[in-house]
Amino acid sequence: MNDTHLKERENILSEANKARWDLGIDLHDTVIESIYEDASRIARKAVKQKGEKAAYALDLRIDKIVTSRWLGFPIMFLLLALVFWLTVTGANYPSGLLASFLIDYMHPILKGAAASIHMPWWLDGVLIDGAYLAMAWVIAVMLPPMAIFFPLFTLLEDLGYLPRVAFNMDSLFRKAGAHGKQALTMSMGFGCNAAGVIAARVIDSPRERLIAIITNNFSLCNGRWPTQILIASIFIGGLVPAQLASVVSAGAVVGIAVLGIFFSLVVSWGLSKSVLRGEASAFSLELPPYRPPRIWQTLYTSLIDRTIIVLWRAVIFAVPAGIVIWLVANVHIGELSLAEYFIQWSNPFAFVFGLNGVILLAYIIAIPANEIVIPTILMLTVLITGANGVGAGTGVIFELNSVGDTANILHAGGWTLLTGLNLMLFSLLHNPCSTTIYTIFKETRSVKWTVVSTFLPIVLGFMVCFFTTQIWYLFFV
Repeated sequence: MNDTHLKERENILSEANKARWDLGIDLHDTVIESIYEDASRIARKAVKQKGEKAAYALDLRIDKIVTSRWLGFPIMFLLLALVFWLTVTGANYPSGLLASFLIDYMHPILKGAAASIHMPWWLDGVLIDGAYLAMAWVIAVMLPPMAIFFPLFTLLEDLGYLPRVAFNMDSLFRKAGAHGKQALTMSMGFGCNAAGVIAARVIDSPRERLIAIITNNFSLCNGRWPTQILIASIFIGGLVPAQLASVVSAGAVVGIAVLGIFFSLVVSWGLSKSVLRGEASAFSLELPPYRPPRIWQTLYTSLIDRTIIVLWRAVIFAVPAGIVIWLVANVHIGELSLAEYFIQWSNPFAFVFGLNGVILLAYIIAIPANEIVIPTILMLTVLITGANGVGAGTGVIFELNSVGDTANILHAGGWTLLTGLNLMLFSLLHNPCSTTIYTIFKETRSVKWTVVSTFLPIVLGFMVCFFTTQIWYLFFV
């Protein structure tokens, strides 16, 4: 050992000795005491003395129910269904208020202001009918559900129930070659896929974290729930008597959500056996005691850290999408707009998958936000059918309050039950929104895995729609 190494060793020992005295002379006793305290705490939880009431008896009794083989999954699905129901139902009124203010009230005011200063029609269209309306739709549709879902989800987390969800789902995900905590990221994805991708940080294994990120898009985020509910109400609910329509429609939407969980498991298994080959890692999951939720911390975490940040990213991407929507509907080559050219060109391809050119174009130009898919579909359908008196003008996205009026527009555009069914499947299995794509890149720092995460769902979506269409023509036509 040379002099340099000796000097370095002496310096390290000197610093360690200095730190040792700074910690106090009773460090050894403190460490031993803490070990015995931890052992005693564990023993109190696990050992019951004769004639003594078991510690945490209530927690243990609850866990025997919520993590049992027969009741664990039904309780889990009922609680998650309750959260989704509260989110969808509770968001209807505030979403209506926001839409009324931002679209019905502010949009005419902005149009009037533009006219008063003689703004060129094309600039008026790009800025107000395009950029502003897209931003307004995203805020109105996205903000209320997230402001309800994320606090409810965080309350379940703070209460101590979410670790039980991971415990229940662990065996399924391990069989799929994934991590048990993927159940938590999948559940978070039902609120927002971008938030679900961020939540994958709780998974320590890089391989399993990547699987969770790639498959999170199969969780039906809040931006896709309105599309699912509307299409199910028109095409599925319309098959049964009116008194059963709402129940059947709700069942169809829940079925699509469960199908997303199935695809998440299947794709996780496929990835773990191929490009992300490896054994599922073991992890110790300590079930924390149930505790009263911290309301103010929950509200801050869910509203500021999750809702506002995710919404801001969505708005940033929605503005250019609105501009593109207006341009493709209003820029003409000859007698047809760019949108009409694309729809006519893509219809033969889309029909093979039981879709149409309107749906393809809507999903291409609405990549920034799933919330504007239905308004874009309605605008494009009115454009190609030449319907009069519907909407606010060419290239202006809109939505109708009446399900019946919406159904009339879609039927006029040639939609059938097969189109509605395939749209529900394609809404589940298509590329992530641009906010999620950006978040995936930030989390993985990999162009390769961002591309895989983007195109894997859409390839699967086309495959599922193709086989659904072929089965439909085989048995029903």
